[in-house]
Amino acid sequence: MKNDLLLVVWFGLAVSAGAEEATKKASTESGVVTLGDIDWGALNPARGEKGPRAGNLWNDRTKQAASGFLVKFADGFSSPPHIHNVTYRGVVISGQVHNDDPEAAEMWMPPGSFWTQPAGEVHITAAKGKNVLAYIEIDSGPYLVLPKEKAEDLGERPVNLAPSNIVWLSASETTWIESPSDQTAAASPEMAFLWGKPGNETVSGSFVRLPTGFKGEIIPEGGTMHVVIVKGALTIGEAEKNTAKTLKPGEYSRLETGKTQQIDCADEHGCVVYVRALGKYRIKKP
Repeated sequence: MKNDLLLVVWFGLAVSAGAEEATKKASTESGVVTLGDIDWGALNPARGEKGPRAGNLWNDRTKQAASGFLVKFADGFSSPPHIHNVTYRGVVISGQVHNDDPEAAEMWMPPGSFWTQPAGEVHITAAKGKNVLAYIEIDSGPYLVLPKEKAEDLGERPVNLAPSNIVWLSASETTWIESPSDQTAAASPEMAFLWGKPGNETVSGSFVRLPTGFKGEIIPEGGTMHVVIVKGALTIGEAEKNTAKTLKPGEYSRLETGKTQQIDCADEHGCVVYVRALGKYRIKKP
């Protein structure tokens, strides 16, 4: 009887684990990654549990391809001076992050900030606050942390961009937004181009800001889009196909060209998303 009970318990746990893995696999294959789907590991294997934790959103940061991943920092974390083998871009999602030269005065970046860190340049990274989370993106991998003694100047310079310094464009200032002519500015989406040369055949990065209550469409025109929620809760998908999901900050959706997706921002504080896109995309208010 005891052995039968143990077998039932083991079988129940196995089924539960299998169902959880199947759910994660289905979610990832559908192009959506929630925080619960992420397999967290050490950002820098040399430091192990003492360093930040990281989890892939798209592609694998340890491979040679481009990738995007989340990094979790403990409150009070401060790295020693170091460099990276590749240039990366970062977006603060929660908490505050300081990323600068070792001798620089503290400049804490709040949620919604964007920064870049050139390959080969010595810097430190620090964090404060509860649940400090950042999105990191590279154009080629693997992502490595290297000692400062290997520093070299490759001609790039870092950028730290606070939310208060972001230049937002309305429908009257960019063709990437389509909004009814009678739409008030407060009810219209906005965009901010962050890097790259936005065009039909190039990769670029941008923020999209949606007001509370916005319901519209996001339309990829050039290629795959990688969308990361920075602020608010955004529902994205095809309602008629039952693929719509509500995503919160740090969560991800992959959109493919030619597939229009509905977006709905019901968050009382509005929504902000980061978009890495190949070619042009459009935000449309029907």
